[in-house]
Formats: sequence, structure tokens, C-alpha cells
Amino acid sequence: MGLVQAVVGAVGGVLGDQWKDFYTVPQGLPSTAALFAAVPQGTNAGRGSNTSGSTNIITNGSKIVVPEGYGLLLMQDGAITAFVAEPGGYEWRSDDINSKSIFAGDGLVSTFITQSWERFKFGGQPGSQQAAFFVSLKELPDNRFGTQSEIYWDDGFLNTQVGAVTRGSYTLKIVDPILFVKNFVPASYLQPGKVFDFTDLDNAAATQLFNEVVGSLAPAFSLYTNDPSKGNRITKLQQDSLGFAQSLSAAVEQGYQWSSDRGLAIVKTAIVSIEYDANTRELLKTVQRADALSGSRGNSNLQASVAQGIQSAGETGGAAGLMGVGMATGMMGVANMQQPVAPAAPAADDPVAKLKKAKEMLDLGLITQSDYDALKAKALGL
Repeated sequence: MGLVQAVVGAVGGVLGDQWKDFYTVPQGLPSTAALFAAVPQGTNAGRGSNTSGSTNIITNGSKIVVPEGYGLLLMQDGAITAFVAEPGGYEWRSDDINSKSIFAGDGLVSTFITQSWERFKFGGQPGSQQAAFFVSLKELPDNRFGTQSEIYWDDGFLNTQVGAVTRGSYTLKIVDPILFVKNFVPASYLQPGKVFDFTDLDNAAATQLFNEVVGSLAPAFSLYTNDPSKGNRITKLQQDSLGFAQSLSAAVEQGYQWSSDRGLAIVKTAIVSIEYDANTRELLKTVQRADALSGSRGNSNLQASVAQGIQSAGETGGAAGLMGVGMATGMMGVANMQQPVAPAAPAADDPVAKLKKAKEMLDLGLITQSDYDALKAKALGL
């Protein structure tokens, strides 16, 4: 009975695999799908009759259409044989006996007799495995990260350790599809009908990535805030999605070799919230006050405060009040303020000053020439 089933299976499979197939992207894929098998389009508007072809054999002459934003990965007996990164239509050609077809010009004897005999040896099924997989080359969104308790890092600007609870998301990109499949994707996803999705909660490999990102957050914050070339501060994190993404990508690469070992990279981040601990909040308030009182703005505010104090002291405290203001301004560093310098008053008995003043009055018509001559003689002691 087993021999009969093997003969029927071998002959029926060979007949079914003679048809050329049209492979394309499966329907209903989520936008976060990273890797999935190409599927043959068996029917189109009611047309198409090839429904008995083997699931692990691609017939010579079959066409595979690669859409924009995806790469095509070809496999033979578990090994990667080719990768295509350009969109377009491609024809499958293989020297494997199971891929041969009379419709592809591979001959009659080798196609039917030899192929049927080879399949009969394996109980009626093909003795090889061929597969085509699409790999997303786009940014894959909605990868979440978050911490349940504070993470801590040394902040160079604040010159102390700071802590925060944070959550957000990042976009992920497969930068080396071959490395990604070889070193990271579990074998269970290299099957027809399976979809590798980084956001799938049941995907243990994706869960591992989540844990590694959380473990890299503290080093990433440290890299960002302690970059002297940028003068970055933690208050800028939520405004700089690309800058922090570079720090986070560098942190996961340093700790877990995402790019060099797995062909993965973080492209952009979106920090939804950062909740600093109590000590960090107090430090940030102090920094904000210092920023507000620094430079010319702080100098102007200080001068205005001193002027207001002098006015109030003059109105209420007389000379004693003014002395108190003088002591206070000295303690506040008023000596460093940029005060306007008043010109020195001319001495009362300076003859040159008297003559200069008399000449100004003559030029203005306030005195006559005789008046000027008299003042001149008096100033000179004549």
C-alpha cells in the first residue's frame, strides 16, 4: 500500500509542479512585518488551476515580483543562494531535478521519468526544499521601550548622577538581510505562512530585542548628555529624535552588536515621556534659574533689582537704608556689573574750565563780548 501511495504521490507531484507559478507578497500583512515567505498566486479573478504544486518547490520559469521597499532572499535546502535588493520581476532557474518543467524547456524524460523516480525514493515527495522570502528594507515602526523603575547615569553637565523613568518607541531597519536571517531569525519563521514581526508579543526573538534596548537606555542617555561636541542636555532629549536614536543605536551596538552580528539598526526614536526622580527635578530647577540669570539678561535683572532697592531705601530708610543697599549689592557682586562711568566734575577754581564755560555762554548769546572779556580777565587774575 505504501508503494502505491508513493507512486501516486510522485507522479501527481511531478504533474502539479510542471506549471509555472507567479509568486508575490501575501495579503493582509501588517506594516511591521519584517520577513515572510513569497506565496504563489493560485487564482486571479477566477482564473488559475494550479492547486496541487508542492509547497517547497519552485518550478523553473516561475516569476517572482519584488515590490518597492523589499528584498528577495532565495534558499535551496536550507542555504541562502541569492539575494535581490532591486524591485522588479525575476524568473526562477535552478539545476535541481525537482524544479525542472516541460514548460521551461527542460525536456520530457528528465522532467517526468527521472523526477518521478527521485521523488518515489522519498515516499512520493520532493527530495529538496526551495523557498523565496521577502525581507523588508523599510523602517519598521512601533517598536516600544519603557522602564518600570528609574534608570541612572552620570550626567556631565549636572556633574552628578541623575535618574528617570522613561518610555517611547523607535523605528528599526534591517541593514544586512543575509546576516539577519543567518544569525537571528529562528528556523520556525523560515516556513511558508510564517511572518517574523518585531512587534509580535509571542515572538521570543523580538522580546529579546526589547530587553536589550531597555538595558541600553542608561548608556544611551549617558552618551547623549555627555557629548561635549554638542553640549547636549537631558532636557533636549524629547526634541532630538535623530540625535538620541544615534546614541541608542551606538549603545545597543556596543553592548549587543546589533549591526555587526544581526544586521539591525535603530533609525529614529520618539520619547513619549521622561519622569525624573525628585533629586533630578530639583537640580533641573536650579539649572533653569541659573540659565535665566546668566549673561546680559542676568546683569540687566540685577541692575534693575539694585536700582529698585536704592529707590525703596531712599524713600523709607534714608542714609541708613542706602548704606544697607550698598552692603547688599557688594555681597551680590555688583562690583562686576557694567556700570556707566560719569564724567568727573570740574574743580570750582579751575580757570580753564571757567573760560570754557564763559566761551560756551558767549557762543550761545547769553553774554556779550564785554562780559566775556571781563570774565576772562578775572579768571586769569588780570
